[in-house]
Amino acid sequence: MKHVLTRMVQWSQELLAEVVQSGDLVVDLTAGTGQDTLTLFQMVGEQGQVVGFDIQPQALLATRERMVAAGALVRLQQQNIQPLRCEPGIDLLQMSHAEFSGVMPASPKGIIANLGYLPGGSQDLVTRPETTVSALEQGCSLLAKGGRMAVVVYPGHPGGAEEGEAVNHLFAGVEDPGFQVLRLDVCNRPEAPFLFVVEKKTD
Repeated sequence: MKHVLTRMVQWSQELLAEVVQSGDLVVDLTAGTGQDTLTLFQMVGEQGQVVGFDIQPQALLATRERMVAAGALVRLQQQNIQPLRCEPGIDLLQMSHAEFSGVMPASPKGIIANLGYLPGGSQDLVTRPETTVSALEQGCSLLAKGGRMAVVVYPGHPGGAEEGEAVNHLFAGVEDPGFQVLRLDVCNRPEAPFLFVVEKKTD
């Protein structure tokens, strides 16, 4: 199937799919309407575990509906929970991605994030540089060896460019011996989304 060259979300999913396998633990830092959550579930299968985060109840309900329709076992968790059990299924949590490391049951093989605002939701509720950077720092620390973290940045909305600069600064500074970092952007469209993919080396 031909890839639309500038579709960063598709690239993020495909580059994760190269390393994520059936039975793995994976994370969606920004569940939104559940499109990435569903893709992760398709990668890890019924024996894998997907953990999704969002602060908006309507996002989690939309994600839950999408996942149930796909035949997934879904657990809708409450805030301030203890670390999750490592078990097959989908765990959806209403909490900030900046707190995600405290509930993870193990090191994830894949992490994905689509920054910005909920599609169809209020554009006043957007991801913020300080919480995003905190979440991605945790992601770098927790990521399993050989795993990847894919982050799509949307510079076109208010605050998006500043968030992109913060994410770029973070990833430009990660240690080279431990990580490989790819940035993919559309150089003739400065307002277009761009993608970071971080891979934790195995040696």
